[in-house]
Amino acid sequence: MSSFYHGEVLELSIFGQSHSAAIGMSLSGLPAGFAIDMDELSAFLRRRAPGQNAWSTPRKEADAPEFLSGLVGNVTCGAPLSAIIRNTNTRSQDYQNLIDVPRPGHADCTAQVKFGGFQDVAGGGHFSGRLTAPLCIAGGICKQLLHEKGIEVMARIDAIAGIRDTAEFDAPVAQKDFPVTSDEAAGKMKAAIAQARAEEDSVGGVIQCRMLGVPAGLGEPMFGGLENRISQLVFAIPAVKGIEFGLGFEAAKLRGSENNDAYRMENGSVVTETNHCGGILGGISNGMPIVFRAAVKPTPSIGKPQDSVRLSEKQNEVLHIHGRHDPCIVPRAVPCMEAAAAIAIFDALAASGTYRR
Repeated sequence: MSSFYHGEVLELSIFGQSHSAAIGMSLSGLPAGFAIDMDELSAFLRRRAPGQNAWSTPRKEADAPEFLSGLVGNVTCGAPLSAIIRNTNTRSQDYQNLIDVPRPGHADCTAQVKFGGFQDVAGGGHFSGRLTAPLCIAGGICKQLLHEKGIEVMARIDAIAGIRDTAEFDAPVAQKDFPVTSDEAAGKMKAAIAQARAEEDSVGGVIQCRMLGVPAGLGEPMFGGLENRISQLVFAIPAVKGIEFGLGFEAAKLRGSENNDAYRMENGSVVTETNHCGGILGGISNGMPIVFRAAVKPTPSIGKPQDSVRLSEKQNEVLHIHGRHDPCIVPRAVPCMEAAAAIAIFDALAASGTYRR
């Protein structure tokens, strides 16, 4: 089982399962001659890695990538770049009953329909958030390529359990172990996560992503719109259930005179007074920061008893889930959001013909 992304220039394949020997990715379309900063990539992957704090799963994985092809030294050579991450801390016995009693809110039941019982349910199999680790390998490299061109991709926790971070998001928060701008909001969010964990439950939230320095003119109208491309990759993150650009659904409450971003000239360029559109109009970047927010659902694997069914007997059954799970996946999904956005923007930049090394 493998999952593919076909961009205009980039092609990405992600493979493996949560408890298979390894997970990995193959990425083609990268320019030759780019030196990957492996220390920076490792630091990026650590932001997503499990088992590092009280609001994460107890499962511990080093998430150290092993590159199999596409590099000479640490420099891209033009061949497809492939890498794996070995799974070293698995407890598959915790999931044996889920092949017959699916978890509410998880892909167990839909996978059963599609794959007829042959799917791997251990740790969620190929549907696990664990598969965002190879996504972050690809996205972390694309972030470095974009940085070389003056484009920065950064994300933060916007809300958890309905608690908002209302502080201005104008600087990266990647150096924080809990990526929130407001320390006061962070404390309240952590308390909500701790309460959910104590009650054997989970909470979801919202992640905001900003891309600075994206040139005007990227994207196409209709099916090739930049929102479409970003959304396709963002929805590869298993817990994502919604996305909005700029004001998003809030724009539906406004009049045109309130929502429209007024233009003005600045240093010979057209800029907008506000950025309600989120930096994209007609599917094409307008040179302002690209801003979107994505909704992340609560982790479906919780300790509370849940109503389910035993498929083999076609009977109702109460499910008791074992295993190690995140009470809130939002903090670890922040770098995943950056990775997805970086892949989309680099692909659009490369396809535009303006990318030169």
